[in-house]
Amino acid sequence: MQRFIALIVSLVVLPLFASQALAQSSYKIKAGDVLRIEVLEDSSLNGESIVLPDGRVSVPLVGTVPVRGRSVDEVRNDLVTRLRPNFASDPTVYVSLASVATDEPDDDTLTIYMLGEVTTPGTIEVERGTTFLQALAQGGGVTRFGATKRLQLRRPGANGRMQVYTFNVKAIMDGKSSVNTPVLREGDVIIVPQRRLFE
Repeated sequence: MQRFIALIVSLVVLPLFASQALAQSSYKIKAGDVLRIEVLEDSSLNGESIVLPDGRVSVPLVGTVPVRGRSVDEVRNDLVTRLRPNFASDPTVYVSLASVATDEPDDDTLTIYMLGEVTTPGTIEVERGTTFLQALAQGGGVTRFGATKRLQLRRPGANGRMQVYTFNVKAIMDGKSSVNTPVLREGDVIIVPQRRLFE
């Protein structure tokens, strides 16, 4: 009887675990996923990290690590390399998916973020093809404390570095500039700094 139970376990349960492991190893991480990171040699490094819109997670002793578009095995190997200087030998690192982002954006919309002196800061959904100025208007515009001459668009670059573009919206509104503001992309961040004294 025990052999029969062992056979059932080997035929049903083990393939299930194997298929889950295979699925995780081939899955490409995306923004909104939550990664569980464990380091056998130092439990203080263990924890869960959400993948930010720029595709990075924050890891103690390492800082921010790009993970979007990579598998959990690729992230684990990268973390071993980054943590190596802190240990006498290669640390034993485990990376797994704690949860997968379920709220996939509509194909016709983008999620962007507004910070600073804007009427409605936070996350907003805009249609594809929306420009920087149009999104700013959708967010309610700049408050009376906003620096309208130096609004920023921050966009994750292909190399993982943040690209920063500055716009003089006051000159555009006054008709002194005809510069075209860019069409937004998924994860773009619009920042309206606070106006300085006499600005």
